[in-house]
Amino acid sequence: VQLVESGGGLVQAGGSLRLSCSASGTIFAISTMGWYRQAPGKQRELVATISSTTVYADSVKGRFTISRDNAKNTVYLQMNRVKPEDTAVYYCSARIRRGLGPAWYDYWGQGTQVTVSS
Repeated sequence: VQLVESGGGLVQAGGSLRLSCSASGTIFAISTMGWYRQAPGKQRELVATISSTTVYADSVKGRFTISRDNAKNTVYLQMNRVKPEDTAVYYCSARIRRGLGPAWYDYWGQGTQVTVSS
């Protein structure tokens, strides 16, 4: 199973960016998908997750929107009104079942850099 992110880059404060992450490989089912980020010198932190409900970090509520396309095994993060403190490497994650067995596994993408200039 692979998760591949795209859409990162350089954006000015107040602007918008859309991240995408697609899962491929042997996938029977996907439950929760999410986005995390890690800024230099800081721990990785949750940005947003989506399953039957959505969860957002307080710092991004009202500015970021997570969505998914189950037919494409893809999760998106629409980032609006970005701030310099949003600068980080953004990672997607997915909880995946690979077959008929009961086991679920967590997978991570390689990360995509988002840099917000002031």
